[in-house]
Amino acid sequence: MKIAIGNDHAGTEYKLAIVGLLKSLGIEVTNHGTDGSDSVDYADFVHPVAIEVENGNADLGIIICGSGNGVSMTANKHQNIRAALCWTTEIVKLAREHNDANILSLPARFVSLPQALEMVKTFLNTSFEGGRHERRIEKIPCK
Repeated sequence: MKIAIGNDHAGTEYKLAIVGLLKSLGIEVTNHGTDGSDSVDYADFVHPVAIEVENGNADLGIIICGSGNGVSMTANKHQNIRAALCWTTEIVKLAREHNDANILSLPARFVSLPQALEMVKTFLNTSFEGGRHERRIEKIPCK
């Protein structure tokens, strides 16, 4: 499995911990995020993640900023990207099962680091249910 990850300055600490978790699980990671705390523009780090997922060069993506909103809005501009802004493991589970979310958006200023790590594990270990949800997913992209 390959994960693309991106973050702005608010998500650096979380990104570093998540990358460590992913690597400990034997997952290949492409880091598109900043590794510093200087203010940066999140879109510069999110578009590459969305492109990798969109093109099939990464199986899933994880994006992180302070609120999770900016990164999620940016990623969702790409066709076939379903970035889900999540703040509990239950929401992550539903985003994968019902919405086939392929990018997890985390709000670093609103969830603890242990919560974020559990959310990542849930994201990786939950599959899309398909069925009645499939036709809904097919209606998401603008054509």
